[in-house]
Amino acid sequence: MYLDQVVLTFGRAMREKYGFKVHKLAIDARFTCPNRDGTRGIGGCTFCNNVSFSPNARKPPRVDEQIAAGREVILKRTGARHYLAYFQAYTNTYADINYLKALYDNALSHPDVIGLSIGTRPDCVPDGVLKLLTQYQEQGYEIWLELGLQSSFDTTLKTVNRGHGFAEYQDAARRALQHDLQVCTHLIVGLPTETAEHSRISMQRVLESQVSGIKIHPLHIVKGTQLARQLKQGHYQPLDMEEYVDTVVDMVKMAPQDMIFHRLTGTASDDILLAPQWCGKKWRVLNEITSKLQ
Repeated sequence: MYLDQVVLTFGRAMREKYGFKVHKLAIDARFTCPNRDGTRGIGGCTFCNNVSFSPNARKPPRVDEQIAAGREVILKRTGARHYLAYFQAYTNTYADINYLKALYDNALSHPDVIGLSIGTRPDCVPDGVLKLLTQYQEQGYEIWLELGLQSSFDTTLKTVNRGHGFAEYQDAARRALQHDLQVCTHLIVGLPTETAEHSRISMQRVLESQVSGIKIHPLHIVKGTQLARQLKQGHYQPLDMEEYVDTVVDMVKMAPQDMIFHRLTGTASDDILLAPQWCGKKWRVLNEITSKLQ
């Protein structure tokens, strides 16, 4: 049995809506983050890879080039011929509105890009951005606002140096829904000091915000992060796979049947992943989740 037979995955939701495969095409548009440039803080979240995400160290290709390259890879891997331009790296609403519009327009100018998925922080969603995304949606594009909450507990968010609290998320989600935008909330299982019960409570609070989608993934420790140093010093114990699978299954079962799950696990590249090692086995984790849900 496949995951989309027991869960309304993003892929299945798009097939049912459009009648064809739709795949997110990740784009790095060289944004930064208010938790790194001093506006909200410095250093970023404790799980953020400061080296690999350094604006000075990375020089991604232009958006056009990324779309062309990503299209080739996805077509070979999944056969999908329609895409959402997924502005993923850093905070993709953290810029002047005219600059944002130019980037988004560029992505939507490609005939096989049918919409946008915009990854951002709850404290970086001004009304001007919501109005812009609403305009795209009214033009017939598939639009998703992805809010990186990670946890609903302010103590946890402070521990990982997130730079915002749960109240900012509630406000951003409420205003986005007032614009009839689709919101996908990101949650991390296994954050420092948290238990499975914390994840279940965060899930319940997110469900109460009435969003359309949820993305869940485990906390993985990568090189060049403060969390990596905490791991080395013995101050953090990585989650084991069985606990992660059980927690995700509980969280999925809490959701209504029409909740769209954009992701139920996540990984990092082998060259930077330190722990847990099972994070590198994406399909094994998904198969375990599918089996237990079945």
